[in-house]
Amino acid sequence: MPDRLESSVSDRKPAIDLHGLVTELFPINRSLTGAGVRETLGVVARHIDLKINEVATGTAVLDWTVPMEWNIRSGSISTVSGRRLVDFADNNLHVLGYSKPVQGVISRAELAQHVHTLPDQPDLIPYRTGYFADDWGFCLSHKLWQSMTDEHYRVEIDSELSSGSLTYGELFLPGQSTQEVLITCHICHPSLANDNLSGIAVMTALAMRQARRTHRLGYRFLFLPATIGAIIWLDRNQSKLDRIRHGLVLTCLGDSSGFHYKQSRSGAIIDRAVAHVLRHSGHQYEVMPFNPYGYDERQFCSPGFDLPVGCLMRGVHGTFPEYHTSADNLDFVRPEALDQSYALIESILDLLDQNRTFERVDGRGEPQLGRRGLYRAVAGQREAGGATQMDLLWFLNLADGKHSLLDMAIRADVPFARLETAARLALEASLVRETI
Repeated sequence: MPDRLESSVSDRKPAIDLHGLVTELFPINRSLTGAGVRETLGVVARHIDLKINEVATGTAVLDWTVPMEWNIRSGSISTVSGRRLVDFADNNLHVLGYSKPVQGVISRAELAQHVHTLPDQPDLIPYRTGYFADDWGFCLSHKLWQSMTDEHYRVEIDSELSSGSLTYGELFLPGQSTQEVLITCHICHPSLANDNLSGIAVMTALAMRQARRTHRLGYRFLFLPATIGAIIWLDRNQSKLDRIRHGLVLTCLGDSSGFHYKQSRSGAIIDRAVAHVLRHSGHQYEVMPFNPYGYDERQFCSPGFDLPVGCLMRGVHGTFPEYHTSADNLDFVRPEALDQSYALIESILDLLDQNRTFERVDGRGEPQLGRRGLYRAVAGQREAGGATQMDLLWFLNLADGKHSLLDMAIRADVPFARLETAARLALEASLVRETI
């Protein structure tokens, strides 16, 4: 679904160069565990006060166990005479994630059992992992593999699986309320710019923004290895889960397609909030129902937790040709798309923080607006792009202690910010009070 990248939901820019951060992180080899994850979180920690957590190998977490730590130094396929054909140093997708060490000369037939290619995309390198497979392998272009006709090849993977730990990052920004917004991204993919780094970059910038602001809600930012990272956090934080009122998983935010939002499992305010912001954003978008496949929303929305967490993305995993291939590179991720994604989520967070419920001090009949100066105030707001008289009338009619500002904005079919402005004007005129 194409999107016009010229439009924007906000004139404000992130405090950092999002594409620049993606570029800095791109060469680092990441996996579920290991030095690359720590290096990535170290870069993020230069921008926000990130708490780095280590969970030891073998730790039981829900139905899982923290795996061995994996690190790799090199990997290659060479001719017997020594000419190198495939080199991990050239592209860190070349080695199957979590490959055990191997060294020696083997037949092409045996090597074929450990080679992964994309016959339908013969010029691209696939991204593959073998986290729990006790195996090794190489990923290369199908065109290169077809050209490799020698009977034997020299293979080498200098890697290590050892007792260590799994690393994740967390930043909690307390608010005036005990209620929280949970925002997460995954940090376990190697050089994939959209399906990994776009989420890290946008979330880092959002955390920087929220850290500078006073907010009603608390904000919890989690930088997690996929699946096992979310399971670890849920296992270790079960006493805090009742505080989470809204949640977003962020991924694939740098390509030029329209926005896609996958709803939470049971339906939640976050679903209505995101759909409302998208409707008034000027971008093309699609709202999709929950399904139990995808990113970490399926962990947060598992039946024992059923948290109000949805997933926001541009391209949908598995549906764009660059997905999990070497084509998901720095050229595929566009600076203007990253900035748009940041601005859209910024608007969503503002809505969540400002979504309150009001009731009229005296709800009998329509209040006289002229003697309170509200006609003049609305006229001034209209010139500034704020509330209209109709927005104010909608607000005063629905301020019954039962309708939130989001309810009102959806009912009136106007951007949330206009109803929030109307609420502020009515509150200043002592026509309403905020309900607890």
